[in-house]
Amino acid sequence: MQKYFMFKELGTNYRREIIGGMTTFLAMAYILVVNPLTLTLSSVPDLPDALRMDYGAVFVATALAAAIGSLIMGLLGKYPLALAPGMGLNAFFAYTVVLGSGIPWQHALGAVFISGVFFFLLTLTGLREKLINAIPIELKHAVGAGIGLYITFIGLQSAGIVVNNDATLVGLGDLTAGPTLLAIFGIIVTVILMTRGFNGAVFVGMIITVIVGMILNLIDTPDKIVDTVPSIAPTFGAAFSSLTDSSFYSMAMLGIILTILFVDFFDNAGTLVAVANQAGMIKDNKLPRAGRALIADSVATTVGAVLGTSTTTSYIESSAGVAAGARTGFASLVTAALFILSLFFFPLLSVVTAAVTAPALIIVGALMVGSLGKIEWTKFEVAVPAFLTMIAMPLTYSIATGIAVGFIFYPITMIVKGKMKDVHPIMYFFFVIFVLYFIFLQ
Repeated sequence: MQKYFMFKELGTNYRREIIGGMTTFLAMAYILVVNPLTLTLSSVPDLPDALRMDYGAVFVATALAAAIGSLIMGLLGKYPLALAPGMGLNAFFAYTVVLGSGIPWQHALGAVFISGVFFFLLTLTGLREKLINAIPIELKHAVGAGIGLYITFIGLQSAGIVVNNDATLVGLGDLTAGPTLLAIFGIIVTVILMTRGFNGAVFVGMIITVIVGMILNLIDTPDKIVDTVPSIAPTFGAAFSSLTDSSFYSMAMLGIILTILFVDFFDNAGTLVAVANQAGMIKDNKLPRAGRALIADSVATTVGAVLGTSTTTSYIESSAGVAAGARTGFASLVTAALFILSLFFFPLLSVVTAAVTAPALIIVGALMVGSLGKIEWTKFEVAVPAFLTMIAMPLTYSIATGIAVGFIFYPITMIVKGKMKDVHPIMYFFFVIFVLYFIFLQ
């Protein structure tokens, strides 16, 4: 095992890898609660049963997808990089596709499955790199920041801090309401822990908020701590049933698949480079075994869709494990084992409410918005498309719309600026595609 993971070459040992893997798990364990609550649209009352997924099944799918994805990454890619259903894409799945467009969740899982297969094929052919390189860096950063604003907005809504207002569309909620006060408490606690550099701050903040919520009778006390694993039957294989439905094959679903592909492209690549650089694995500006790592991500997405969850991708929280000493894929195996173990703690995690998970959405959103600092705002021709990409996501409640708006305006501003030749031909192709998207799909 030590030889396979090159412990000696990388200057590590079992102790460092185990501690690193445990640290990564604690840093990203919040997804075990946030993802089921998001995909089941728990914060949306009076939702038809046909649009609401089974909470227990999604919980199991989340844990298994994270475990399988991390296991493949560890064994194949040999990176200390853990995977799980991605933040942002789960919100896109639930709020844009299912709630916003009224598309059955089975169809949404089918879209995730197809995107995983496409991702796998694009990785094998090398087209993935060409597509990513064609998109300007400013738009890549804007997409990340926009998703951060989007999930922050969802978190504020879930907390009851931001509510509907017929006069101004949105307004300040009732800050004296119990669940809202609990969410505010969770935000404050998590911010303090994050500021102090506490490993696993988001997860620990949720635990503290849950305990306080139980004391104040705002959250139900679980009858058990450990129990049998819930059934995954309600979601397992549902993606395949959608593929046999003729209504699945439409331009709208094509747009959804492309959006999932696009976001996962940058999410995975950016995280992989960031964590590998932190671990000192990048040599001569090259990433060893990059193809294997990307294959692991695509396989994890495909498997996760079959199990019943949104896109599975690499987690930047893995950097916490690297900081704790992880240097090899063995740490990912440790993280995978802990996700498997968490399956038996469903009774404890199932009492968590939206008020508890809202701080996680808000804090993660704040971290994602950090990419705004990498955009050259003094260049108006790139500032406008980047800004419109970012702001359109929360205001239209759609990641896809934000991407489309930015990709339309970028060629326009660059042409007017006299920089037509600086725009990659693929961007003009995207321009036409997204113009048609607004004409025929909106």
